[in-house]
Amino acid sequence: MSGEKRLTDPAPGGRTSARHALPDRGGWFGVYGGRYVAETLVTPLAELERAYAEARADVGFQEELGTLLENFVGRPTPLYFAARLSQQLGSRIYLKREDLAHTGAHKINNTVGQCLLARRMGKPRVIAETGAGQHGVATATAAALLGLECDVYMGRVDTERQALNVHRMELLGARVVPVDSGSRTLKDAISAAMRDWVSHVDSTHYVLGSVLGAHPYPMMVRDFQSIIGRETRTQILAAEGRLPNWLVACVGGGSNSIGLFFEFLDEPSVRMLGIEAGGEAIEPGRHAARFAAGRSGVLQGTKSYLLQDDAGNVLETHSISAGLDYCSVGPEHAYYHDNGRIQYDSIDDDEALAGFDALTRLEGIMPALESAHALGYLLLDRSRIEPGSLLVVNLSGRGDKDVQSVLRARGKP
Repeated sequence: MSGEKRLTDPAPGGRTSARHALPDRGGWFGVYGGRYVAETLVTPLAELERAYAEARADVGFQEELGTLLENFVGRPTPLYFAARLSQQLGSRIYLKREDLAHTGAHKINNTVGQCLLARRMGKPRVIAETGAGQHGVATATAAALLGLECDVYMGRVDTERQALNVHRMELLGARVVPVDSGSRTLKDAISAAMRDWVSHVDSTHYVLGSVLGAHPYPMMVRDFQSIIGRETRTQILAAEGRLPNWLVACVGGGSNSIGLFFEFLDEPSVRMLGIEAGGEAIEPGRHAARFAAGRSGVLQGTKSYLLQDDAGNVLETHSISAGLDYCSVGPEHAYYHDNGRIQYDSIDDDEALAGFDALTRLEGIMPALESAHALGYLLLDRSRIEPGSLLVVNLSGRGDKDVQSVLRARGKP
């Protein structure tokens, strides 16, 4: 293992004033993050860190990425005022429409960036993990665009509940590799992808899909996704002449949420709320609410909040949403949870389904079940959001992929 623990941590409730300085050179967000990996990955990660630093400073790389985001991905995505939903809930609610990005979710922002980086590094092959399938589809899409070979690891359970996305990946030329170990979900797909990468580092780049893993991945994925918040700032000022009171997003690994939040971390008037998957109940094996029932631990290269038993064994998780069905969370989220800058809560599967129904029937927009967790929270009587607030909710993906899951949850064939 490599990585040195940092003992510094911000005062609870203190405002983050140096967001662009995080993580530090060791990849630490306070006491979270770092680089806990086998020695065989130390050199590839250092190579990736150097390559990303050079690309981030390269005007040509940034211009090519910007052109692809505009002309291929379809950015900027709209900021849509949800009039009927706003009327029902008594607040002014805008939706950041990442569901309208090419491939139907925010994941494409990151995969285009990382595949460009893979090509720059001379890596002809990319691999990825996926839960709901959207990251897999986005990786396969970017790989097809840039002429890269692509393999995607996906837990067997997720291949069954997201069969449509499996077919999409295959049509794009990717090979989907079902994973039958462990719980056969996202955690196990990540482990399988990491084993592949260890064996093929000379020719392969691992396109990790969220703000997880060893440094520099949490920083790099955040940077590629932060375009969501930058666009939102411009759009909400144009629409309302002021910043929102609240930003709301679902939190699995945490890339869509930190992508929205990051731009506003230094704005004390803007409060932020991340919604986790409460599953069936906050009991072991029945949920994926890391901040509700987890504690500090190390998994898959990074230190963060982790669902584990008293002996340190990783617990199985459950969520109706494949993309939220993961036992840990990005280390930057852990940092902001502990210092109070971002608030976190969870809702259960039924409450997420209520959010799915509300947006579909009131606005004619079918959200991904991941995004439905953020929407479902707004329907609850226990919501901490004051009536009359101005909100932006990140609609991280569209719900086409989840129709069968919704029907199964309601006992329909």
